Amino acid sequence: MSTSLSLLRSPWVRGGLLVLVAALLLVAPLVLPVFWNQSLTRVGVFAVAVLGLNLIMGYTGVVSLGQIFFLGVGAYVAAYGVTNDWNIVLVFVLSVLIPGALGLLIALAAARLGGLAIAMVTIALPIVGVPLAKRLSEFTGGSQGISARFSGAPEWTGLDNDQWQFYIVLVIGGAAFVLARNLVRGKFGRALAIVRDNEAVASSMGISPYRYKVMAFTIASMFGGVSGFLYLAAVQYTSPETMAFHHSIELLAAMVIGGAGSIIGSLIGGAYYVFVPQITNAIAADLTAVIQGAILLIVLFVLPGGLVSLPRTIRRLLRRNSGSGSSGADHTPPPREPAPAGTSGQPGNTERHGNT
Repeated sequence: MSTSLSLLRSPWVRGGLLVLVAALLLVAPLVLPVFWNQSLTRVGVFAVAVLGLNLIMGYTGVVSLGQIFFLGVGAYVAAYGVTNDWNIVLVFVLSVLIPGALGLLIALAAARLGGLAIAMVTIALPIVGVPLAKRLSEFTGGSQGISARFSGAPEWTGLDNDQWQFYIVLVIGGAAFVLARNLVRGKFGRALAIVRDNEAVASSMGISPYRYKVMAFTIASMFGGVSGFLYLAAVQYTSPETMAFHHSIELLAAMVIGGAGSIIGSLIGGAYYVFVPQITNAIAADLTAVIQGAILLIVLFVLPGGLVSLPRTIRRLLRRNSGSGSSGADHTPPPREPAPAGTSGQPGNTERHGNT
């Protein structure tokens, strides 16, 4: 087992696995049916949303229950820009910057608050956002929502719309994951970890907890805007229901089940967000919430680190079993050889002198 683990740690093996996964993702939309392409596209959309939530909660330790608000704002900005025939690159940039600016303003006011207080502030975001979206009907379409079809496949690609949308989410979502990985593995990520573990220690090291909380919240809001743009590309429609509070709770559950403080856990969380409701609806539509709650409790008790910690837990159990097996082996010492003639078998007991 140790040999296989050392092989997995090899950069060549990891690089080969990464190339293999990339190749599979590039080929997948060409061979999968429409349903699976659409489902995997949505996994990518919500994985980016969970990734932003992970940056602020998993890596910084700041409770945020309003991530879905920034997804909704990004989707509305994208829809408004598309319906007014703005350049699509400009639409994408504004879909990221406007949620980021709102997140910055909120963080500047709320980052000094304690855990419960900042949680209450973020709870208010989707609660206020839904009626506000209904009232600003000139920009949002009111309660009916707004449609924006801009992600159809160009003729020169020879792709179907579901395939083209898959590649849009793959490219933009993949770039978001690479950026997040570089952030959390660099100096910025180390500072966030210190702030999360102990703010007093962070201050003594010259790291401002307030500054890094504001930065993390702003970046998380921008990731929410990216997921909003991708949401509109995949669904081509948004409404006030998009930013409803219960969706924010579902994002939080997806982050916890996937793995808080984990990049890969964010991807698992996106898959959970999309596929588990479909499965629970197929089992018993009237018990969907109960089943999902039970799944959350089971994961919290069995795998506190989320599903991403499952391989590590299995390795630990295997080591423990192998260790207990070796400790139970027969360690009876071999029988001692008989002492040579003229000795008693005790050290230092030599032949008597003086009796000739």
